[in-house]
Amino acid sequence: MPKDLDVAKRAKVIEWLKTEVVENVSRLFKALWEGSTTRVGDSLASLIMSSYILARRLGMSYRDLDDLLIEKLKKHKQEGHQLEDWYQDISALEEHMRKR
Repeated sequence: MPKDLDVAKRAKVIEWLKTEVVENVSRLFKALWEGSTTRVGDSLASLIMSSYILARRLGMSYRDLDDLLIEKLKKHKQEGHQLEDWYQDISALEEHMRKR
């Protein structure tokens, strides 16, 4: 494949993935409005999947993204994020990520 076609294809895939992320957020909001736990779970899983694949297409490995997430969780914990103070959600997610 000629290099310019490959670059165009990669750009098109990235744009498509960006629309997938937006679509999945929209689907999540609709599922929350409707109260469908099945659709909420499906939408969240799709959003996470699209985010990981978009990161990969942008040159980031899945491991790099996981590491960045863990660093962000540490930072939120240190700064006293409300979700950590109220529910320990930050610690719970950090522990989950470390066990993977």
